Amino acid sequence: MTPGDNGKGRNKGHSINPKPRALTAREVALDVLVRVDEQGAYSNLLLNSSLQKSGLSREDAGLATELVYGTISRLITLDFVLEQFVSKGLVKLQPWVRSLLRLSLYQIMYLDRIPSHAAVNEAVNISKKRGHQGISGMVNGVLRSVLRAGDLPVLPGNLSEAKRISLQHSHPLWMVKRWIAEYGAEIAEAICAANNEPPAVSVRVNTTLISREKLLNEMQEQGLNALASEVSPYGIVVKGGGNMALTPWYRDGYLSIQDESSMLVAEAVAPEPGMKVLDCCAAPGGKTAHMAELMKDEGYIYANDLHLHKAKLISDQAVRLGLESIVIGSVDAMDLDSTCEHSSFDRILLDAPCSGLGVIRRKPDLKWRKEPEDVASIAALQKGLLESVSKLLKPGGMLVYSTCTTEQAENSDIVTSFLDMNPDFTAITFSSPIWGRLQETALARGEGIQILPNHFGSDGFYISCLQRRL
Repeated sequence: MTPGDNGKGRNKGHSINPKPRALTAREVALDVLVRVDEQGAYSNLLLNSSLQKSGLSREDAGLATELVYGTISRLITLDFVLEQFVSKGLVKLQPWVRSLLRLSLYQIMYLDRIPSHAAVNEAVNISKKRGHQGISGMVNGVLRSVLRAGDLPVLPGNLSEAKRISLQHSHPLWMVKRWIAEYGAEIAEAICAANNEPPAVSVRVNTTLISREKLLNEMQEQGLNALASEVSPYGIVVKGGGNMALTPWYRDGYLSIQDESSMLVAEAVAPEPGMKVLDCCAAPGGKTAHMAELMKDEGYIYANDLHLHKAKLISDQAVRLGLESIVIGSVDAMDLDSTCEHSSFDRILLDAPCSGLGVIRRKPDLKWRKEPEDVASIAALQKGLLESVSKLLKPGGMLVYSTCTTEQAENSDIVTSFLDMNPDFTAITFSSPIWGRLQETALARGEGIQILPNHFGSDGFYISCLQRRL
């Protein structure tokens, strides 16, 4: 640049650094799927960051989200079908081609609103941009062969029940076998089918600021399709309302986003104003905040979490909801019995670390990451935690043990073993109002309530209420 030349007027009509072409919804979804496949990235975290950078419209962001979660969720079924049409096998394809075929087949098989020819055309366009003529020809040929094949998948008639469910509903065979052993084939299939349904959006009302009826009326007056939850007296289910965390109600602390089953846990604890309550594994703080709301923010809740950065999430929630009764701590829950006074809490919540097999709908890649051995190893930890924190409960007080899994090795087996070793505790789960409300649907498992994903379209949860004898 020469003196006096400010650079203006040069390259008029042209940009030195032209703005990169914006990606389409399918291209954003494809990039996420390739990184999940190749690098083991967590789909929810990667998708969120990708959408923030993408500049996609709300509708296209919704399509990209559905393509990512739907493709990951249906992976076994999609690969089973594609293996019949890809002559050299899926494993020999370039990762992006493999993911492109999967997300295109997902649209053809499961999305009624997208015409099949449109899904094929988009796949061919993407393969032309990213590959060469040969690849686009192969993609076109495979997908058009799929269209000519009619209804898919076509399963062999000689499959075992477990294998059929695994292929039909895209779940690992070991997981299906465990659920058949615990609940029977019919319920196991219903669990798998429910796990493939998109989760509903539900919110918990902050009853220290507003009643459920009043907030529900406000939502309906704003044109939202909002209904009172049948599972929790504190919940509202919102259909097609978008991200509720972006609403003024959320900003002003009138609601929290929480699954309906998860809302039952604080209700089971039944904390009252003035009580001293311990939440052993509290982050991100939804159940802690709910307990504070039930206590009308009068009393003391010690919310502990092992990870300091997660404990910060609890603090942020408390501030947003205007709750001052919550005190944050960060130690290993196994050490709480050496840092807290024994027999000092009126209520204790142990929402234990678990395999998480009840929340597959929200985290579909979880089913591909878990192994059967994970259940046994986490069960040993759960047993130790329950034994340790139970020492902190007052005589006459109540301890609630909960998990978001369907595995009885982590649920009823843990509670039964604890009661056998601690005769000063007794189970009072089935005198809870929750059982009175749900017993037509939820299952009694040992000394606790088991809610499965197919019962209410909510997360799978286990809740057991244990009282220390006077």
